[in-house]
Amino acid sequence: MLFSSLLFIYGFLPVFLVLYYLSPASWRNTTALVGSLLFYAWGEPVFAGLLLVSGTADYALSLWMANLPPAARRRRALLALALTYNLGALAYCKYSNFFVEQFNRILGGFQVGGLSWTQVILPIGISFFTFQKITYLVDVYRGTARPTRSLRDYLLYISLFPHLVAGPIIRFHDLADQITGREHTLDRFTSGLWRFALGLGRKVLFANPLGLVADQAFTTKLAALGTAHAWLGILCYTLQIYCDFAAYSDMAVGLARMFGFEFCENFRHPYSSLSVTEFWRRWHCSLSNFMRDYLYIPLGGNRVAAWRRVVNLWLVFLASGFWHGASWNFIVWGGYHGFLLSLEKMIGHERLRRIPALAGWAATFLLAMLGWVFFRANNLSEAIHYMERLFGVGATPVTSAALGSLLTRRTWAVLAIVLATSFLPENWWDRLGWTSAHPRSRSHALARVGVGATLFLLACAALVNQSYNPFIYFRF
Repeated sequence: MLFSSLLFIYGFLPVFLVLYYLSPASWRNTTALVGSLLFYAWGEPVFAGLLLVSGTADYALSLWMANLPPAARRRRALLALALTYNLGALAYCKYSNFFVEQFNRILGGFQVGGLSWTQVILPIGISFFTFQKITYLVDVYRGTARPTRSLRDYLLYISLFPHLVAGPIIRFHDLADQITGREHTLDRFTSGLWRFALGLGRKVLFANPLGLVADQAFTTKLAALGTAHAWLGILCYTLQIYCDFAAYSDMAVGLARMFGFEFCENFRHPYSSLSVTEFWRRWHCSLSNFMRDYLYIPLGGNRVAAWRRVVNLWLVFLASGFWHGASWNFIVWGGYHGFLLSLEKMIGHERLRRIPALAGWAATFLLAMLGWVFFRANNLSEAIHYMERLFGVGATPVTSAALGSLLTRRTWAVLAIVLATSFLPENWWDRLGWTSAHPRSRSHALARVGVGATLFLLACAALVNQSYNPFIYFRF
């Protein structure tokens, strides 16, 4: 079920909120858990069963670990067991098709018959809830988080539907107190409505129209794609992926606030960054923090020699790329960003600060945009050919009529609005207070109501005529 669907907006959400607020305070976690499991089971009930079984196993092992002395070897063995079945399930569901395909290609090169294989269906959200489960288990093992004594509360933590299928990746100690006791106020509820409307408008009114242009550019035969339209296509995708990802985070934060939770911010205006390092502090913050705390630092972090830090960055971003998708182009995308970050680390942040702000911003945006070619392309070969078109190799001045027909006045207007708003520095948005939890004045509150209602109505009107429009991160 999609947040940006009429079924969710006018069916599931109002029914859930009514049942939630009619429930006694002691039953609201149960109502939230049942509602979240129904939300996840809507498409494929068997995956909800997998979530429940693995979550129950996590809960039991975490209590067992917590009851053992810190130096006990069995603690490490239990953690290894938990990580093995969680990562094993992720690897099987997400990567088995890829590895079998690569193995069969190798066998084909030797003219040997390949393995027969039934394609494995990827459970929606498995990448996200697996990482959340890992943070819980590792934090309990390290002693930085106390395990909950309630199975219901742990299952609610991993399955809470606003963040279940596409993040943000939330750590248990950030949500534990909210699970056991949170405040429900009209102010918080209306703030959640505002944030949800903001995300809905960003997804439906901006990300989706830009996605039409990007999709057409990447599906047009490359022989019929001119250089100018190749650049337009990747520009639209660069803005689409930000609007799409940030929209989901807006809606997740808004939905959580409606029933008393406060989630971390996941996107902090990344296209205003002046370096690639800063970009990754602002882009998908919860994933970046996960990779830092649970992979980069255990590998040695900044405590090792300079050459090891470079290698560690490469390993972290190769893993991040492969986490995003079982395809060589995602691995190249991860390696590309690992190279850029390693290069900036070798140059040194003091030297980078001397670069004029406009030059740093332009270079960072261009480098990010080129990287998205590998992220959007269906395979590595397509990405390389698209990159050739960007730089005029084999390009033609003729562009397909299908792509040209999408370049309407509305498309150009959407592109202009998103460009203008994406590049504003974070302190501008802080002054406006658009993403703050509470309005700053009566006029600010009225402005929110007006803008939110307009975005909501326009988005719902657009949804009536739109086909299936999943969030991009549903692929992962």
